[in-house]
Amino acid sequence: MKNLSVFIFFIIIAILVFLISANASHFDFDLWARLIAGMGVIEGHHVLKSDFLSYTPTHVWYDHEYGSGVIFYLILKYLGAYGLILFQALLLFCIFFIVIRIIKLRKVEQPYNLLFWLFPILALAENLASPIRCHVFSFLFFTVFLYILELSRNGKTKLLYLLPVLTVIWNNLHGGVVSGIGLIVLYAVGTFFEKNSYKHLLITCGLSFAALCINPWGYEYIKFLFMANSMHRGEVAEWWGLFSAHQLINQIPFKIFMLLAVVLEIFNIKKYGTDKNIFSDKIKWLVLGVTMFLALQHVKLLPFFVITVSTFCYEDFQRIVESVLPKSVKSISMIVVLAFCLLCLGGKKFDIPLGEASYPHREVEFIKINDLKGNILVNFGYGSFVSYKLYPHNLIYMDGRYEEVYNEDMVPLLKKFYLVNDGWDEVLRKYPPDIMIIEKFYPVYKTLNELSEWSNVYETENFIVYVKSKDKKKNYILPTNDKEYYKNTLFDTSLKL
Repeated sequence: MKNLSVFIFFIIIAILVFLISANASHFDFDLWARLIAGMGVIEGHHVLKSDFLSYTPTHVWYDHEYGSGVIFYLILKYLGAYGLILFQALLLFCIFFIVIRIIKLRKVEQPYNLLFWLFPILALAENLASPIRCHVFSFLFFTVFLYILELSRNGKTKLLYLLPVLTVIWNNLHGGVVSGIGLIVLYAVGTFFEKNSYKHLLITCGLSFAALCINPWGYEYIKFLFMANSMHRGEVAEWWGLFSAHQLINQIPFKIFMLLAVVLEIFNIKKYGTDKNIFSDKIKWLVLGVTMFLALQHVKLLPFFVITVSTFCYEDFQRIVESVLPKSVKSISMIVVLAFCLLCLGGKKFDIPLGEASYPHREVEFIKINDLKGNILVNFGYGSFVSYKLYPHNLIYMDGRYEEVYNEDMVPLLKKFYLVNDGWDEVLRKYPPDIMIIEKFYPVYKTLNELSEWSNVYETENFIVYVKSKDKKKNYILPTNDKEYYKNTLFDTSLKL
């Protein structure tokens, strides 16, 4: 009976993470650049180190996600678009499975209370809803690092020497590998404050740092990696602070989760504060504090906090629940959550997330069928999609690889243009385009309509296509409005590497 309840528990967790992945409205904007990078390795037989998609100045392409691109490209090639969605769900499930294994390492025999697990899963729903993103690999490897570090606290210190090997793999999948190095440092500092031997952790940290050199760019990549992880990204929403003006009404489930975690620990300290052991785990408080700070600073990093709270606070939750709620509540909660999952699955159509309002599908099709060649100015979020669909006939201003490929002034120039700030037309003079795809909610939309040198040639609910008035044709072919056509051709590309 016990094994059956555990099996049902994991089935419910699998359903919940699948619902997160299947509920996305559109694929991530950077996926297309990742597919191009993966294509370069698989079809072109080399890691792409220079940009060929843009008409603007670029530097060496330090693609800290090229390994992820290879995996995504292979999944798409052999399993199709649905495979990408299922792969995201698999990675999320692995994260929660490993966290539960860590909790058992921490002497908690029954880490299967769905009253608890529903909160971290919902807290991640908004952040990890786009299938699929490279940073999920970082969250998975972070969890694996936690597991090995906790094993070392239980006496299995030799396993620490797996971390430099895992660092090589992680480093070639995603630049979030620095969080793994940071985690080892936190464990070393925590072990020092606990007055235990930390020499083995320092050696592991040194070896892991040295392992960062094993990549296609060598030592130069390490300098880029730390620059990229420390650079200011004020123009990108996912790098804004959790309580910044633009994020106040976003990430509500996570904010509730964070509040409940803080309340849980305050209540736990108040109730069991006389127990000296509650403060003896210096590593716990150090890791929780740092990941909470990161979550407050950047919404993109909040999964680190969800993972560490789930790892270190479950036992506190369970101790309080067992002293307050009857055991029958656990069984009832499992039945309720299972019924909720089945209800959601029953009303959910597992389909390719086209994202009509998020992507300029018809605009790109319009450019393609009318054979409009030339340089395209489009917001950097859509840049790699435009490249994926229209290269080699069209080059872009920039895309989401901005720190990997482009100079620092590119995004500020684009921001001035879209918001019609002072010097808004500098980008048109400095890097003149032949075609523009503009979102209609930006102020520049009205400004461009008043300029005689640009003509509106195609318009939908969310986007508009401009060409230079001197290049405007008398007649254009209009693209289809058939959604199924765009779903069926979503991953079609003329790119050859």
